[in-house]
Amino acid sequence: MTFRGTYTALITPFREDRVDTAAFKALIDRQVAAGITGIVPVGTTGESPTVDTDEHIEIIRLAVEYAAGRCQVVAGTGANATKEAIELTQAAEKVGATGTLQVCPYYNKPSQEGLYRHFKAVAENTGLPVMLYSVPGRSGIEIGVETTARLAADCKNIVSIKEAGGSVERVNQLFQAVPADFSILSGDDPLTLPFMACGAVGLVSVASNIIPEVLVKLVQTCLDGDFPAALAQQKKWYPLFRGLMSLDVNPVPIKTAVALQGHCSEEMRLPLAPLTDSAKTQLTALLKEFGLL
Repeated sequence: MTFRGTYTALITPFREDRVDTAAFKALIDRQVAAGITGIVPVGTTGESPTVDTDEHIEIIRLAVEYAAGRCQVVAGTGANATKEAIELTQAAEKVGATGTLQVCPYYNKPSQEGLYRHFKAVAENTGLPVMLYSVPGRSGIEIGVETTARLAADCKNIVSIKEAGGSVERVNQLFQAVPADFSILSGDDPLTLPFMACGAVGLVSVASNIIPEVLVKLVQTCLDGDFPAALAQQKKWYPLFRGLMSLDVNPVPIKTAVALQGHCSEEMRLPLAPLTDSAKTQLTALLKEFGLL
């Protein structure tokens, strides 16, 4: 399977500290109707650090059930313990996920050799295609360009990377280093256009939780090579992209935005806290400015 196109890093709706399955299904139906390539459940945006193992697997199972083959389901099954990442990935494969997102191990800050061995071990213990996820702002380290190229060469099912380091230069370096059939995806909505101009072929989006049609169109416009049209779209929507990532830590603003639209509750699990009244007022105004409320 090739990772190419627009993927939504899906929020996990909660109600009374349980997954709100009805809201979750409706969110997935909305994504499918917009033409999304795939959904990514239980990533950072899906509050993966605050769900237990049984919940984690059940959310993936529900995503597969509700997607019903209409889009890819790239399960967030990474961990900072290799054994845990393997177990979660195998469970995701068993319930029918079509791919796995493997975040760079966080907090223990392994060396590049440690990263190589970690991802290689995961890949060797699953038949799923693997999307690496380099996000130094959260994990404290990045997956090196040489390490990425080495993994792509040595593991046939490591086929992609979600790049969320904020650097166009790094995308250029990755594009030079990886095989032609290895895909680079933007991990930041505001950087989609410049990343795709330098060789990325898609996006794992936060904003597409509320505007999936917009991101599907933007990515496809870039894939079609019509960058002037894509730039016009980027200019229009950039203030929203930026606002969703600057009012508070992700996923607090995006889940609040979805809740303000009436699609789920605002409930999050600690240590995430609700938006302040001031930030919520700003978010409400921003959504109204773009006709989303």
